[in-house]
Amino acid sequence: MEYLWILPKSPEREKIDNLVKTLAIPESIARILINRNIDDTLKAKAFFRPAISQLHDPFLMDGMDQAVDRILQAIEKKEKILIFGDCDVDGTCSIAILYLFLKEMGITPLFYVPNRFRYDSGITVKAIEGFKDEDIKLMVTVDCGISAVEPIKYANSINIDTIICDHHIPSEILPDAHAILNPLKPGCSYPFKHLCGCGVVFKLIEAITKRINKPTISYPYLQFVAIATMADIVPLNGENRVMVYYGLELINQAPRAGLKALLAVTGLGSKKITSSQIVFILAPRINAVGRLGDAGRAVNLLICDDYKKAYKLAEVLEQENATRSKIDHDTFREAEDLIDKILDLEQDIPIILHEAEWHPGVIDIVASRLAEKYCRPTIMMTTINGVAKGSARSVDGFNIYEALKKCEDKMLQFGGHKYAAGLSVEIEKIDEFREAFNEIATQILEKKELKPQLLIDAEITFSDISNYFRETLQKFIPYGPSNMRPVFIVKNVEVTSIFKMSGGDRIRMRLKQGNTFIEAIGFNLSGKQSEIEKAGKRIDIIFSVEELDKNYYRQPVQLKLRDFKACID
Repeated sequence: MEYLWILPKSPEREKIDNLVKTLAIPESIARILINRNIDDTLKAKAFFRPAISQLHDPFLMDGMDQAVDRILQAIEKKEKILIFGDCDVDGTCSIAILYLFLKEMGITPLFYVPNRFRYDSGITVKAIEGFKDEDIKLMVTVDCGISAVEPIKYANSINIDTIICDHHIPSEILPDAHAILNPLKPGCSYPFKHLCGCGVVFKLIEAITKRINKPTISYPYLQFVAIATMADIVPLNGENRVMVYYGLELINQAPRAGLKALLAVTGLGSKKITSSQIVFILAPRINAVGRLGDAGRAVNLLICDDYKKAYKLAEVLEQENATRSKIDHDTFREAEDLIDKILDLEQDIPIILHEAEWHPGVIDIVASRLAEKYCRPTIMMTTINGVAKGSARSVDGFNIYEALKKCEDKMLQFGGHKYAAGLSVEIEKIDEFREAFNEIATQILEKKELKPQLLIDAEITFSDISNYFRETLQKFIPYGPSNMRPVFIVKNVEVTSIFKMSGGDRIRMRLKQGNTFIEAIGFNLSGKQSEIEKAGKRIDIIFSVEELDKNYYRQPVQLKLRDFKACID
């Protein structure tokens, strides 16, 4: 894949010098911090030293007082509470932490997770009707509910109060709920706007524990918030960074039985868990059971206190993930074939595909992979109950929620955010929708933006990569959106040796610049090996630096190559 290399802007000299002097850090590190809007000493110290004290007062969120009062009332009166969630990682983790917290407070709530094959995702009147005879007095929605105007109206009609905990973009008309917790709600002055659904639920729990003067009760639940935050791809800065930082500590030091069992089943039981392992190993398994059937199985694992029972549940998640992976692979290949048959990528900016038999549990994954491969907004739809339903995924420079909003008259419904959305379209209007969306995308995106970008954080030399440089880089962990692993460029290096590694499309190089030799490994780069000879064995390289282990002073430097090109004089 040919990448467009994007070099960083040069920060103000005064800000660079200030951070270098006050923090005693390398200039390249200072440049990265400033370009990530960490441009003064106080911000940098807070970034390098995440602390619980950096979390905002939960009562700054509009509606929090009403929500806390109502839940404390329900706890005092031993009222029946229903937790209504979503079937993805964020939704199931949200259900789990609220369930466990209420149980700790003396209430054992009921919970409900929509089934992709039974009803629509999200809250429906039909789902609430199923609890009509359960004497429910309070329903708390987690990771959903902000658009559920009619279902909440129905809940009110049968004397069920509702507290909405959501983080999705609100519609113009809000549900008539007892309280709505959403930092994106109009009029809400909460300072941090990028919480995931589980993060909003945690703020509710944090507020309740502050009200009853037992604030530390909330902290153990951060292990679930960390998983949900990483899985939901929200920015990993501000409060999110703090919660993931401490959540990872809990997962590594004292995971709950369900998480401990899942770590054991996946072979991670004795390893240090990082944000990458959450994204690529834990989250897909939690997601898998909801994609292929009942997401309640994931909730049951997360809330389980018995390790033996949890291990059996974790094995189910592992098996379902293997099945999901095969369906995902087959669907991706079918989608590629369909692109070749029906789309003209010289004319069509977005990729919009519909196939009646595609599995609804994997089309969002496939849409993400297609968007990444072709660097185009991608919409994948299947047929459910006679309606085309699917997922939309975005690319840099394209707000897919706003684009969908411009053609909402062509859809039955849609919802989501800047990077991802869900939608439904009448079968007979798919072509009409495709034409309208294509026109909108063409107006926004230019052809030059359809090449994948490699964002570079700083230019350095091999001599800059000291132990202190590597130790300072460690302070950027945990990595995630808006705080990705720093990527560097070194120009004019000599390739002294190169060979293809066994077991995959990998190459290993020995590189030299000045008197410094460094080893580098490149994934999916063996196809470019011939370019090195053409370049006279002198290349410019893009890479990240391998993380340190405990004995890092004995750990030789190894680079993870992202790309390389012939040396540019």
